[in-house]
Amino acid sequence: MTESALKIDIADRIARVTINRPEAMNAVNGELHRALSRVFIDLGERRDIAAIVLTGAGRAFCAGGDIEWMREAVREPEGFEVVTWEAKRIVYSMLDCEIPIIGRINGDAVGLGATLALLCDITVMSEDARIGDPHVRVGLNAADGGGFLWPQMIGFAKARELLLTGDLLSASEAKQLGAIGNVVPAGELDTKVESFVAKLKNGAAKAIRWTKAGYTIPLRQLAHGHMDAGTAYECLTNLTQDHHEAIEAFASKRKPVFTGR
Repeated sequence: MTESALKIDIADRIARVTINRPEAMNAVNGELHRALSRVFIDLGERRDIAAIVLTGAGRAFCAGGDIEWMREAVREPEGFEVVTWEAKRIVYSMLDCEIPIIGRINGDAVGLGATLALLCDITVMSEDARIGDPHVRVGLNAADGGGFLWPQMIGFAKARELLLTGDLLSASEAKQLGAIGNVVPAGELDTKVESFVAKLKNGAAKAIRWTKAGYTIPLRQLAHGHMDAGTAYECLTNLTQDHHEAIEAFASKRKPVFTGR
């Protein structure tokens, strides 16, 4: 299961999954996206794991899509069809995995990174981290799960605002709105995470697993109702001039000029 962009360590009935591109703020490229689409299926099959801890290496949890990867999708849009299929597998597999997932959100969780965080069952976030879904800022539809997750987590009023503007929330704002369960100083992150690990490891494994299987039913229904249309719209926005402009502006470190085309 271990790939260079995704590190998996399993010991003492705990699987620790680390997004491992610290040189790029753990931005998602093709290799990482493929690995994320498989890892929770592989881990979910195991009966010897009490909990999964998902985190990022270095300063970020996950900074969203890698700019060169997005450029590649513009050059070869047919390949983006595979990416959207993988995106559905990431969302479905995290919800289908009966093993509880603890999000150790050590830094910014942006775009797909925010979706990964929201899909975790228990979340512990560093107080200096931010979270949000700025797909629209790069001219893309918010299709990797944010479109149905944010309204469910924080309510439609604020979720619509955030999805349409791409604004990020501070950790304290995210906790206040209900997107994140726990916010602690960076130095206390591991202590808080390990307190949850201990509770899950020492708990009744089948009761915990099947409790998750129960409360994820409405989210799984929403996911299957949303993801096909969402990813289709994302394929369309991948072809737009505004998206192309956003990529080049980001690479040039300038503000994009959108024309609505």
